[in-house]
Amino acid sequence: MASRREFLQQGFGVTAASVLALPLIGCGTSTPRQTTAAAAKPAKPVARPAAPAVITDSKTASAMPHASQQSAPSGKSSELEPPPDIFDAQALDLEFWLRPRTIEVYRPASNERAKLLYWRDGEVIDSAYQDLCHLLRDVNGKETAKIDPKLFETLWGAQAFVRRFGIDTPLEILSGYRTPASNNKLREAGVPAARQSLHMVGRAADIRIVNLNEEVLGGLVKSFRQGGVGFYYRGGPRGGWIHADTGLNRTWKG
Repeated sequence: MASRREFLQQGFGVTAASVLALPLIGCGTSTPRQTTAAAAKPAKPVARPAAPAVITDSKTASAMPHASQQSAPSGKSSELEPPPDIFDAQALDLEFWLRPRTIEVYRPASNERAKLLYWRDGEVIDSAYQDLCHLLRDVNGKETAKIDPKLFETLWGAQAFVRRFGIDTPLEILSGYRTPASNNKLREAGVPAARQSLHMVGRAADIRIVNLNEEVLGGLVKSFRQGGVGFYYRGGPRGGWIHADTGLNRTWKG
């Protein structure tokens, strides 16, 4: 499994050419469009100020350092780290965010796979959006809910970013929408789940990308500055996962 350092060193020459520090572009309207025939003007990027640190999806939480650190001072024996902007999604150019967005996801709980073009010309494509909402449904409670389109921005952005470095695997959705009953069952079973979890309102997902460890994926998602990021470190062949949501900007370990 690729570590953050190996991942960054492998892709040193790819992102260094990016010169614009831009926030994640909004995915268009809050209501997905019904047709893809008409083109819309691309939305201008709007800077989003950092929100206060409020923990809503973890029992115990602590502030996480930025995913990339400055190089060690000369004379130290530790290996030098790559410059931090290589890992920061804010350094991506505008063209990256304006191109059509196709996301490939896998849902282990239901063994479903899909590759969908869900956003083009500044708007969400309704049919693909509905399919994605179904894929992120509560598999145990067998209920589907509307998913915040901004959450799909984060999921697509993470997958599209790592594909620039040769990691071409589906994004695994371990948990998407949860009914209150399903969320309570997880809590009773000792699984990390907040009482007021954003999973229950379609604003959170637990995700994983094969061959990419939690530190790399979580640091990337954090750099989007779109909401909360939880790092869930686990052993085993598939490792842990990352919680991503569209709430306040905050980080924690679970």
